[in-house]
Amino acid sequence: MISFDAYGELLIAYINGDIDHHSACEMRESIDYEISVYKPKHLILDFKGVSFMDSSGIGLVMGRYRLMQNFKGTLEVRGVSKQTKKLFELAGIGSIAIIKEV
Repeated sequence: MISFDAYGELLIAYINGDIDHHSACEMRESIDYEISVYKPKHLILDFKGVSFMDSSGIGLVMGRYRLMQNFKGTLEVRGVSKQTKKLFELAGIGSIAIIKEV
């Protein structure tokens, strides 16, 4: 489940629950819709409420980065655990997005 807050050119997506192959598809569609509506310059994906994540989470972040590039925007991933931050950094997400731990 995802909830959103929009403030001017900022869009925050609060992600809750598990991120796996099935849920990532629904999350992707939901986030992409909100991006198309608000056309933010900065997107924050808040992972504080994520209880489980497989490699689909990396794909979710990478795809939103590419979409934000279309809008000349930036991406931040926040509220991640130490383990998730390490996983993101190994996947190269640290070079394309700001990553902040809980």
